[in-house]
Amino acid sequence: MHLFHKIGFFYTLFFGAIQGLYAQDNYTETVLLMGSRFDITVVANTQSKATYFINSAVEEIARIEKLISSWDPNSQTSQINRSAGISPVKVDKELFDLIQRCLLISRITDGAFDISYASMDKIWFFDGRMKVMPSATTILNSVRNVGYQNIILEEATQQVFLRKKGMKIGFGGIGKGYAADRAKALLKSKGVQAGIINASGDMSTWGAQANGEPWTVAITNPMDKNKAFATLPIRNKAVVTSGNYEKFVLFKGKRYTHIINPKTGMPSTGIISVTVFSKRAALADALATAVFVMGAEVGLDRINQLADVECIVIKDTGEIVTSKHIKIKKT
Repeated sequence: MHLFHKIGFFYTLFFGAIQGLYAQDNYTETVLLMGSRFDITVVANTQSKATYFINSAVEEIARIEKLISSWDPNSQTSQINRSAGISPVKVDKELFDLIQRCLLISRITDGAFDISYASMDKIWFFDGRMKVMPSATTILNSVRNVGYQNIILEEATQQVFLRKKGMKIGFGGIGKGYAADRAKALLKSKGVQAGIINASGDMSTWGAQANGEPWTVAITNPMDKNKAFATLPIRNKAVVTSGNYEKFVLFKGKRYTHIINPKTGMPSTGIISVTVFSKRAALADALATAVFVMGAEVGLDRINQLADVECIVIKDTGEIVTSKHIKIKKT
């Protein structure tokens, strides 16, 4: 064989082997965490590396759950709730910072998002048992202990105090998104170039798929949850979809959803689906809830005032409305 051909032959063999060694693929595992389904996808060059990365993400999400759970009597969140109206509680900086962020979102949304929603009396049920609406007095009384203004933070000592007895905080409107963000940050710190953390519709993405294509997000069609009405490419962003197409009650032909206004105690109406895009899943998670409560017009007006945040709203009439700078590719 001619020397030139020999060199070319071994060059091909060598670099072909190298490319094979470092060829990447998408790896996904599904786990149950925080009472929800998490689909964790990473781009890696071997199954063993992917498994290691995914297990690391699972451990991080479990850590977050332990920190923010109001069901765990030993969590710092439960300690805060038990001490409501009695004394402040010193907490870890991470939990303090998260609560501080939640209060900022509450101010931005005029209280449409409020972690003290956990103080509400349980008067609405969306499992078929409700036959009549609660009385106006019952509804008003149900939110007597709600109000983010009564969550007092002392930054110098990292203490949290709920001013009124009976107050509680909960992270149901932001917790899964926050966990997705933290898992993403951990994996990036370990050198994972791309992936998706999908927490039952709260998605945090980075990088691109193994084939170089961007991740594609399908927006569920609320009129038929087994179908998508649109797909959008997404890169290095988070997307959260909240819908009421399963949890709602009908009174006199009007749909009342499981997302309840923390200021009035009334379920939200007029919207069946909200999808929010932002840099962080936690913010998108909270804003999706807030838009439901504020309504399509007010909610989109507020979204349009925020940098790097976009939104798609589907009204209960089937009308689709969006924030200023978003384009939808319908399927």
